[in-house]
Amino acid sequence: MATAGSVPAVSIVVPCFNGGRFIDQLLVSLASQTLRDFELIIVDDGSRDETRAKLATLDTSIKVILQDNQGPGAARNAGIAQARAPIILALDCDDNIDPTYLEVTVPLMQSAPADVGFVFTYLRMTGLREGVVACYFKLFDQLFINRAPSCVMFRKKAWSDVGGYDPAMREGYEDWEFTVALAAAGYRALVVPRPLFIYRVSNEGFLLSVSSRKHAELWRRIRDKHKDLYRLPALIRLWWTTRDIPGDLTLLAATELLLMATLLPDSWFSALIHRVRTFKMARTQSTAQMPARLT
Repeated sequence: MATAGSVPAVSIVVPCFNGGRFIDQLLVSLASQTLRDFELIIVDDGSRDETRAKLATLDTSIKVILQDNQGPGAARNAGIAQARAPIILALDCDDNIDPTYLEVTVPLMQSAPADVGFVFTYLRMTGLREGVVACYFKLFDQLFINRAPSCVMFRKKAWSDVGGYDPAMREGYEDWEFTVALAAAGYRALVVPRPLFIYRVSNEGFLLSVSSRKHAELWRRIRDKHKDLYRLPALIRLWWTTRDIPGDLTLLAATELLLMATLLPDSWFSALIHRVRTFKMARTQSTAQMPARLT
């Protein structure tokens, strides 16, 4: 890891709420990184279990921030605000990265044009579901379904330009909204087509336990915050100008999703999304099959 007096190449910011049991594996993952010029910042977001005691035992080279529970967006922002590096890697405490993750992504971010605001890789699922997710970024698709992983590397300046993660999104999707905000601000994404992010799939994970059950409300917050992007003329224009870029969503499918979100009661729409995700998580897929998609 970077020394205390130097400016590291990248700051790894990890929000942690009741996730003390995952810290040891996280540290093993980071200790194996082939690029060592990084600092680690862990934000304890008001944990109510043994997490705070666990974090108190960590080496002093790891910066630990303690705060009352404010949600994942606020926790990420707190860590990034104290980060010394111009490049940030957002990583959840129950996930891990391949030993070459930083070696591949940091030089890519450093050498990219200034309008490249964020970088991410494909992901490999472990836990309830196995397989590789071929993540991508196409703004039209991203407005309707999150196709970027939670583990994203970005310029600290880009984070500042969009006002950071939205702390009001306490129930999740703050990472989804953040990528939409980056694209709306004119930043591009680069995608590394290698599964270097190791994503833990669990029924206890925030996506299934909280966010999916509030999908209708959370997606509406994103649409309300970025109203100009979701106006019909803007959507049609965006679809038309990006129609040759590979993606998953047709204009018809996107329109159907928007109609369901508008016409169905929130509880019905959220239940539908949650059921689809639960069904997909229950289906074990191997990496030998076609790349899976997370909705």
